[in-house]
Amino acid sequence: MNEAPNPYAAPQTLPDEPPEVVADHPLVPAGQGSRLVNYFIDTIGQIGLAVGIGVLAVLIGGEEAITALEETPDIVLGLPIFFAYYLLLEGTTSRTLGKWVTGTKVVNEDGGRPTTGQIIGRTLARLIPLEAFSFLGRSARGWHDSIPKTYVVKIR
Repeated sequence: MNEAPNPYAAPQTLPDEPPEVVADHPLVPAGQGSRLVNYFIDTIGQIGLAVGIGVLAVLIGGEEAITALEETPDIVLGLPIFFAYYLLLEGTTSRTLGKWVTGTKVVNEDGGRPTTGQIIGRTLARLIPLEAFSFLGRSARGWHDSIPKTYVVKIR
């Protein structure tokens, strides 16, 4: 029997391969160049967020805030900013500032929106020492993609 395919059925893919087509649009994995640009822009975005928080703290708290910021270890301030940046942006839009600029976004294995757990997994995996070197292979898929089973694909 020839039944018409269900347009609402989830696309089927192999676990280790990127999805090929979703909603009649081919999904093309982002290349290493795009991923590197994403990294640099996202780093600048995190620094901008930190500076904005610092300025706001100084405007509200004055000299006491300056002293507190100077005495606080960088990691105590940096980790919450790091988590806020990735969890808020990727969790709400599947994109960071870098992905907006390069025309890429995060998708799950089916080409759909990643779950909150996958976004948390991506963010935590970025903290693995030497994770940045996981991009040196043939594919532009790092550990923060492969561990939570996500892909970064071109959308324009």
